[in-house]
Amino acid sequence: MTFVIRRLAAEDAEAARRLGFEAFGVPTTPPSEPARLDQPGRTSLGAFLGDELVAKAVDRAFDSYFGGVAVPTSGIAGVTVAAESRGQGTLTPLFTALLQAARERGAVVSALFPTAPRIYRRFGYEVVTDLETIELPTSVLGLVARPATVRTRRAVAADFDAVRAVYEAWAIGQNGPLSRRGLSFPATAEKFLETFTGVTVAEDEAGGICGYASWERGQDFGEEAVIAVSDLLAASADGYRALLTTIGSFSSVTARTALRTSGPDPVRLFLPTAHWRRTRVLPYMIKVLDVPAAIGLRRYPPRLSTELTFRLTGDFLTENDAAYRISVAGGHAECTVDDSADPDRIITPNGLALLYAGAQSSANLRAAGHLSGGSVAEDQDWDAAFGGRQVHIRDFY
Repeated sequence: MTFVIRRLAAEDAEAARRLGFEAFGVPTTPPSEPARLDQPGRTSLGAFLGDELVAKAVDRAFDSYFGGVAVPTSGIAGVTVAAESRGQGTLTPLFTALLQAARERGAVVSALFPTAPRIYRRFGYEVVTDLETIELPTSVLGLVARPATVRTRRAVAADFDAVRAVYEAWAIGQNGPLSRRGLSFPATAEKFLETFTGVTVAEDEAGGICGYASWERGQDFGEEAVIAVSDLLAASADGYRALLTTIGSFSSVTARTALRTSGPDPVRLFLPTAHWRRTRVLPYMIKVLDVPAAIGLRRYPPRLSTELTFRLTGDFLTENDAAYRISVAGGHAECTVDDSADPDRIITPNGLALLYAGAQSSANLRAAGHLSGGSVAEDQDWDAAFGGRQVHIRDFY
């Protein structure tokens, strides 16, 4: 079949919405507002057979933190194929156009939440972490010792910048979190506060905000009631303790707490019991779109000085298949295409995604078939260059 791939226009909005309902579920209450595609930071592409829209996907403009730097990211969302067109190669031309357009606008990595990871591995994506919902008894949080040096209070609009600073300080120390700035995050302080039942901030003795928790109270009370915590982040141990005890104060009316998190969360270090039950797990995948730019933008251990070479093979974006040289010094790296290097270290696109995120060691990449050749002793240099940060994501899109 020959598919026509083009950017969706206003007149395609209703067909795109219906196709989305087919894949992700029809809402209980039909939408009252007309469908629209002109949302900031979103580019929607569709695959057509004749006049019929048979597949669609959205490129969302984000920045994600990797190696301590916010790098331009293409967040892929809303991927849908009509039932009658599945298994007929519809996504191949759609993703070719989508990823090339994202790269042209400056995105150096791409990311998505897959419903079936196998579909996206052939495009070079690999699972690097999970967005999780953790449930635990609210009473457990109440057992955390309340600190004497930090107090909590309800956030006001004037706290918005300080709250964002807490998030960004945390995010810079991880690989993967969105920056929560730019076109895709237009919320004002007032809109941010309206999103939740409450935002609680933790203040240190000097009056500075050292943590926050955003939460929704939910309905009813008692054994089935749940308080949902979207973010619980702090810059100090007492900040974490103060926020946990505040959420724990709901134990008499909400028996359970649902915490949105990912990876090894410091919250768990303060819990006095072993309660930590995953109730929802959403895999998160990334792909490197522009190899030299992605590697060159991030930061590296400041005392590491090394030359690394590798060859990338089998990328869905064939222009990425090449030999590369990485020169690391003073916390920075320059990555160039260098076919004269003729490296014997071969990395798959999926392996490069895992390596870039610091999600797997070189030893594990070898065991999984994503790394071959090269010196095993040199693996330590690669692990030192790209490791050292946990992989996290806290936003679903």
